[in-house]
Amino acid sequence: MTLTVVGMGKIGLPLAVEFARNGVKTIGTDINPTVVALVNDSREPFPGEADLGENLAGVIEAGILISRTDTTASVAESDVVVVVVPLLVDSKATPDFRALDAATRDIAAGLQTGTLVCYETTLPVGTTRDRFVPMLEEGSGLEFGKDFHVAFSPERVFSGRIFADLRRYPKLVGGVDTTSGVKAVEFYEQALAFDDRPDLDRANGVWDLGSSEAAEMAKLAETTYRDVNIGLANQFALFAGQRGIDIYAVIQACNSQVFSHIHQPGISVGGHCIPVYPQLYLWNDEDASIVSQARAANEAMPIRSVDLIEQAHGDLTGQRVVVFGLAFRGGVKETAFSGTFPLVAELVARGAEVTVHDPLHSDAELGTYDFVAYQSGDPVDVAVIHTDHSEYRGLTKDDLPEVRTILDGRALTKPEDWIGVKRVVLGVG
Repeated sequence: MTLTVVGMGKIGLPLAVEFARNGVKTIGTDINPTVVALVNDSREPFPGEADLGENLAGVIEAGILISRTDTTASVAESDVVVVVVPLLVDSKATPDFRALDAATRDIAAGLQTGTLVCYETTLPVGTTRDRFVPMLEEGSGLEFGKDFHVAFSPERVFSGRIFADLRRYPKLVGGVDTTSGVKAVEFYEQALAFDDRPDLDRANGVWDLGSSEAAEMAKLAETTYRDVNIGLANQFALFAGQRGIDIYAVIQACNSQVFSHIHQPGISVGGHCIPVYPQLYLWNDEDASIVSQARAANEAMPIRSVDLIEQAHGDLTGQRVVVFGLAFRGGVKETAFSGTFPLVAELVARGAEVTVHDPLHSDAELGTYDFVAYQSGDPVDVAVIHTDHSEYRGLTKDDLPEVRTILDGRALTKPEDWIGVKRVVLGVG
């Protein structure tokens, strides 16, 4: 069997490597020639993914994985095509299908009789069947169900631990028709290996949900559920901050009952999944008021956080503020949808002099975002912990000369290390 993975990004490349590690001859395609060249040279195009460098080198050296820019030619050689091209939303929360449409047209041009096409990009419900199947038929001249097969299988992995997650979590699939579902199950059972999970109600592995719509819905439900929970946690944190309540102490006291299913609040709105996927759900279900309210609450967190800072500290005009963390999540060098951008913009709008620090970004890299890099030991008036980088866990007032207020957006620091400093806590830690 020969497989083409379309899209060598932060999900697609580790996925292609994992397929190859399980013995499947894999071609990875990408429109970026630099990415293709780096992959073929066994070099990671992006940092921070555990075991990617070692695993990539192994499959490239073995000749099981190669990378190309020509998707159409690669598809023409393949029995299976897996699509991992990103889908974002525009400023009006409308899905921007341009990249996925272009990839689908390239796939269609090389599609051969008997090929299985699996979309893994998170999609609004019905997109695989109603949008991509007709495009594949039109571009290939082939007939779906007779000449080729299509399924949807959502990625369910976390950046930084993708290889572990591919083994840990069941692989959900749904065919556009029954035969497509059967073929998708057969493919993923061959191409992936799974951990033993006695905690699951059935054997870990490939789970057929019965339709592409059910598989699309499963991914949107997972991520939207998280967004709604984060919105609730954020409201708890804001209320506690306004009343001077130590939210961390509250959480510690009632964690097993109240917060066992509530995800971490904090300043960040970030990551690719959480800000985008609920919008994809809302594109299908515009009456989902709980979802839209949670999304609005989470998007407002950076500004609401500045409100709390001002409430504790006073007027921010001319005040020196350092924001710790540009990445949306600790240990991951990824800035898409990071809450640091609106946070800094709001601080500047209120007259503050803002610097930014991130252990994964050099001063020059911070400069490309028009941020002034914070230099260790510089005096500040206010500190904000935005990202849960492990490097910030030991931060104390002694590290920040003249600091008078800290907003700990991730509950990383200890109260006893900030005696004499006004401390506002948002995160669960």
